[in-house]
Amino acid sequence: MVQYYWHPGGYPQQQQMTPPSVPLPAARRQEESYIENILRMNKGKLGTFYFTFEHSKEHNSIVITGYVEAAGRDHVILSDPNGKRYLMLMIYFDYATFDEEINYSL
Repeated sequence: MVQYYWHPGGYPQQQQMTPPSVPLPAARRQEESYIENILRMNKGKLGTFYFTFEHSKEHNSIVITGYVEAAGRDHVILSDPNGKRYLMLMIYFDYATFDEEINYSL
């Protein structure tokens, strides 16, 4: 927020105002979505990822075996062992399997 006040010399002076910080409730401090956090904690691991596209007759589902490169709130980036990369929307994500222990923390 910017406030203006008049300097005694007659020229307006700009003063930067910062709003007070309000602590968030404990429930809001944690991420609102957990799946992307779990995928981020398992970055670099090889997994099998299952996606379903309900309204597509040609490509109803896809299974990708690949490495987690990155994950965001609405997407995941996977790369298969041959180097092909996939940007997949989380709304189509069903589940994933890993052949090794999954990193997970509450």
